[in-house]
Parts: sequence; C-alpha cells; structure tokens
Amino acid sequence: MKKILFFSVALITLLSIYSCKNETFEQKGTPEYINEVNEWHQKRISRLKEETGWLNLVGLFWLKDGENKFGSAKDNDIIFPSGPEHIGSLFLKDSTVKINVLPGVSVLNNNKPVNEMILKDDHTEEPTILALGSLRWYIIKRVKGYAIRLRDLNARLLKTFRDIERFPVNVDWRIEAKFEKFDPPKKITIPDIIGTSEEENSPGAVVFRKDNQTYRMDALDAGGNRIWFIFADETSGNETYGAGRFLYTDKPDSNGIVILDFNRAYNPPCVFTRFATCPLPPKDNYLKLRITAGEKMWGEHH
Repeated sequence: MKKILFFSVALITLLSIYSCKNETFEQKGTPEYINEVNEWHQKRISRLKEETGWLNLVGLFWLKDGENKFGSAKDNDIIFPSGPEHIGSLFLKDSTVKINVLPGVSVLNNNKPVNEMILKDDHTEEPTILALGSLRWYIIKRVKGYAIRLRDLNARLLKTFRDIERFPVNVDWRIEAKFEKFDPPKKITIPDIIGTSEEENSPGAVVFRKDNQTYRMDALDAGGNRIWFIFADETSGNETYGAGRFLYTDKPDSNGIVILDFNRAYNPPCVFTRFATCPLPPKDNYLKLRITAGEKMWGEHH
C-alpha cells in the first residue's frame, strides 16, 4: 500500500512538472499594443549593442589603496585581457582615483591625450571615460570600493548576440495597480550580486490583483517621472533569470494608479556578463506568482 501511495505521489509530481514545462502561451492584445511592445523590445536590443550597453563588458577590476599598475602583462596588479603590456598606474587615496599613463601609450579622454588626471566615477554627472584602441574604461563606485569597468568595442559577445527569448506578448499582464505612498519614504535593503547591500529609499509600494490574489512590490525612484522594480517570481531560476528581473513604469497618476506592464520585464545585465554589479530583489519583492511575461532566461551560465 505504501509503495502504491509513493508511486501515485511521484506520478502526480512528475505530471505537474511536465504540465508546467509544456504550458502553451499565445499572443493576446490589439495589433497596436503588440507592435508597441515589440518596438520597445527592439530598442532594448539596440541599446544593449551600443557603446554604453552591457554586451561589451570584458572586465571588472577592484582597486586597492595606493598604486595599481595595469596593462595586459602578467606582472601588473590589474591585468587587462588585451592592449599594451604596460599602460600606467591608477592611484587610489581616500575617495580619489588618479591615473598616470606611461610615456608612449596613447590613452585618450574626449579625444585628447591623457598623461595624468583625476578620474570622476560613475556617481558623478560626467564620469571620466578613457579610451585606448577598442578599449574603454571608467571608475565605478560601490559599497565594496572603487573598480575599473572595462569595455571592448570588439567584444566577442557583440558579434554573436542575436536576441533574447520572450514570452508571447499578452495584454492580460498589463495590470493596473494602486500606489501606496510611504510618508516618509521607507528604507529598504537592496542586496547585490557581489555580496554587498545598500539602503535605498522607497517612495511607496504597488498593490495589484492577479488570478483573484493580491500582490505588492516596493518601488524605487528612478528619477524624473519614473519608478522601477526589482522582482523575482515563481518563474525565476526556471524559465527566467534566477536573480530576478527589472521593470520600469511611470509614477502614479493623480488617482494613484500605476500601470505594471510585465511584458516589458527584462533581465538585469548580470545575465549577460559576470562583470556587472546587479542589484537583487528586496525581500518584499519575491512574488508567489508565475509571471509568464517579459524576457526569459538568456544563456547557460548565469
């Protein structure tokens, strides 16, 4: 009897898994709406391929206090994957990063040769971007410290990347939500992929209904008229990226309504590269809901 019961439970579990994996999804919505979402997706793909996109990242190097010699030779503190063997040194003191470029090496900033200068990081309005051949790099500031973010305009991924698989566009995942303002803004902890975390101010939460259940997510201020969400759901780690997805939307209207269009939910940059420092969903943004909309998993190793 116990064997029969065990077999029955196992069979039901297997059938449930099989059924989940073989769900069929179809497009739903007006042609205008479907085209609008598809155009948004194509612009997203184009942005990924731009010089400031995420597909050309080839390095993330944390600076130690004092001198950091860098170049492609093995005797450097920071070893670039290509370029001259010895490019120069980066000096980190307190919150200041200075570069000294070796004679004969052509490092440019705004098309002007650089010998020695203070570098502005990515928390400033105009971070200092340096160029050498196809390489581009600048300083990023994180809780962990300061690092070089390195790009290569000839990166292999740029040549092999084609698209990101998505769930079919379905207007049922364009959901009207009620915005609940936090007054004052609530401090929430945002962990990241590199093992650190930051406290951020959340202006409020959105509350929405789906399949007769109520869900809520804490929002982050994206500047201007935008808010954004870092969330995970019951597709995360299976059909979609295990570390969650992002969603941007307009701030609430005069009636406190926010439109959550999960067809525009997209992967964070860490799905493409290990050289990004992606934030992870805050604890209240893990939804017990299968959001079968937006971008699916990309690649095999992330």
